[in-house]
Amino acid sequence: MRWASRLATEPAHPAAIEAALAGLAADLDGATADLVFAFASPDFDPHVPGLFARVRARFPGAHLVGGSAGGVIGADHEVERAPGLSLVAASLPGVRVRPFHLRQSQLPAPDAPAEAWRALVGGPDGHAIVLSDPYTLDSERLIAGLTAALPGGVVLGGLASGGLRPYSHTLLADAALHREGVAGVILEGNVLVDAVVAQGCRPVGDPMFVTRSDRNILYSLDDQPAMAGLQAAMNRLCPADRARARESVFVGVVMDPARQAYGPGDFLIRTLVGLDPRSGALVVGARLAPHAVVQFHVRDAAAAAADLEGLLRRARRPRPPAGALVFSCLGRGRCLYGVPDHDLGLIQAELGPLPVGGMFCNGEIGPVQGLTCLHGYTSAIALFRPRTDA
Repeated sequence: MRWASRLATEPAHPAAIEAALAGLAADLDGATADLVFAFASPDFDPHVPGLFARVRARFPGAHLVGGSAGGVIGADHEVERAPGLSLVAASLPGVRVRPFHLRQSQLPAPDAPAEAWRALVGGPDGHAIVLSDPYTLDSERLIAGLTAALPGGVVLGGLASGGLRPYSHTLLADAALHREGVAGVILEGNVLVDAVVAQGCRPVGDPMFVTRSDRNILYSLDDQPAMAGLQAAMNRLCPADRARARESVFVGVVMDPARQAYGPGDFLIRTLVGLDPRSGALVVGARLAPHAVVQFHVRDAAAAAADLEGLLRRARRPRPPAGALVFSCLGRGRCLYGVPDHDLGLIQAELGPLPVGGMFCNGEIGPVQGLTCLHGYTSAIALFRPRTDA
């Protein structure tokens, strides 16, 4: 298994795309490319239809998957608010590559069995990498369906970005260009995928039990009004953290009810949507089960960096990854850290050197404690290795 990653940053010069493709071929060092990912900023949109012919000419037989990105990640750089085309090529011996595209009208009903999804995308073995349009597809239903169809696999990806309205994004699936739905690929056979999902938050206050809730409305924690629990957590913060929490406080929900102690990676981070001062209730961006354990979290650059660094260290294996795909929130990057290439630099420092490509998303898809969800402010990373050397 070999991976390669290159960037093109000059949309006015089509030769830059050819140079990137030539670089991929050189990096593969004679290996046959079976799959090419392409993530394109809006500046490169006019060149996207021609990618099929260019990729086919350079890599006959390779499948092409990708789409629109408000920012791209490739080679050694994160390109934000600037033109960028990230190209990733993979030689995948012993791997069955199954690209797919689905529209909203094709999605099985929410209560449909897993077989209905497998009839569309394959399974039950394999992993899915997906790029979903946020305006024209129910991504939550997609995630639930693919998770059911691929019970032993990883479902990971993101929501297309860069467009501001329905049908403004481009999705690529094999030899076709689409303006709606989801483009993705199922990988089966000689491939292992490790998922690293860094939610970028740190806990504040103490864990508390949900003692009264109705769907996503949280009324009481430890038999006290939920707002009182929030205020108690805020009162324990230093002034700087308290000011930060006014802008970026979240609710972490413990995913494994059997756990007695909680640390990074044990929480599913969800947005605090609103509050009702009269009742003391909080509105959370998730359904809350009775007696669930929650803890308030804040988000800042230091927490995000520490979270990702710790998760990457736990993802180390005796066999290093052959390559990686990164789906990072538009709210990370320079916006969060104040410097370029932060998360990519951490990946290379902890696991590299390795070919990495990807994009900045309108939402990120990946598993936390075995449950695949749609996230925000997250970096969802897929690390690829062969199962065997055969």
